[in-house]
Amino acid sequence: MSKRHILLANVFYAPFTYGGATIVAEELAKALVARGDCRVTAVSLCTRAELKTYTVVKSERDGIVNYVINVPEHRSYHEMYNNPHVTALLGELMDGLRPDLVHAHCIQDMGSGVLEAAKARNIPTILSIHDFWWICERQFMIRPDGRYCGQSPVSIDACRGCVGDMGAARARFDHLQRMGALADCVTYPSQFAHDLVTASGFAPLRGVVLENGVRLPDPGFADKQRARRAADPRLTFGFVGGPSHIKGWPLIRSAFRNMQQDDFQVLLVDGSNDGSWWTPLDIEGLPGDWRIHPRFDQVDMDDFYAQIDVLLFMSQWKETFGLAIREALARGVKVIQTDSGGTVEHVAAKSADLIPIDASPSILQAQISEALDRHPTPTTPVPVTSYADQAAEFHQIVEYALAIPARRTPGSRSHSDGRVQRR
Repeated sequence: MSKRHILLANVFYAPFTYGGATIVAEELAKALVARGDCRVTAVSLCTRAELKTYTVVKSERDGIVNYVINVPEHRSYHEMYNNPHVTALLGELMDGLRPDLVHAHCIQDMGSGVLEAAKARNIPTILSIHDFWWICERQFMIRPDGRYCGQSPVSIDACRGCVGDMGAARARFDHLQRMGALADCVTYPSQFAHDLVTASGFAPLRGVVLENGVRLPDPGFADKQRARRAADPRLTFGFVGGPSHIKGWPLIRSAFRNMQQDDFQVLLVDGSNDGSWWTPLDIEGLPGDWRIHPRFDQVDMDDFYAQIDVLLFMSQWKETFGLAIREALARGVKVIQTDSGGTVEHVAAKSADLIPIDASPSILQAQISEALDRHPTPTTPVPVTSYADQAAEFHQIVEYALAIPARRTPGSRSHSDGRVQRR
């Protein structure tokens, strides 16, 4: 059998990598290529003043060609979800590349036209949902006051207090509902995401849970971890979420401010592109030794996780997955986390330990104190899905999508509840 040619559409792609969904798109693509039975071509966006608007620039990274469409910085509300210029360019690329399948991964700003263009050419499509862009114009179901919306299911009629133009929001919602119906299969990274989005009327009976993979630790990680702990035995906490309410920073700051001990370290990762997250510093007067850790790439991940013993994941909204949580667990790093949607769908999550969203700082403080009291207590790495595992699952879904006209039974298929049935 010849290699399946997959056209992967994602809002960003190397060399313009940003965000967890883009990392998953890139790593999944590389894992598919490594299998030897797939060929992947990417198409993504950039906004570069030095390039002419709606030109296409070809680049390549890790053996994967990426066609980058340069879009203008200021686009209309409508163009952010249905851009005819981008759709036309995507159609031209499909005509030239002739892929076997289109994988619409994370396509906010690119728009839903990729599904329309593929449908017009009778190319099977898999749509992957990574946030709530398809059912919420604010993308993450976060209200203007910075609080989680909490609708379940989402009804556009209840969005009046959040959106600027109700008529435009309703037209967007209805359009994206129609576009979702064009996908042959829709994947979700968690059962929570599947249930919320499908209950909101999006692509019913087409969904399947495809858990994101993570980069597993390199063989030398345990040695790095032991060496750091031997050099400095203090318990070290890590936080990668940034200084925002929705990621729980005010909760973390308040919990540590009232600590009565200071025999610990805290590493705050600056995930911004320009190093501006923690400038000016917001950690004056907090007990313990606080340091800023620079943004890191996938290849440098072990260097960061080897330095921490506990990951703080204090998200104040219902997320769809929680990549950092799985990265930490795979490396034997304890996780203190909130009860935040799809982030809790792992074997290490214990209901009694999950911190409710909007909980008082004292609840987090109690778990911090408990971790300090128990230190040192080495944590056993937790088995998590790797990118190779995800690629194997995705390959089955690809074969299913390609076989739909023949109505063959896939090795992994969707049921009405979205669970994956494995052979």
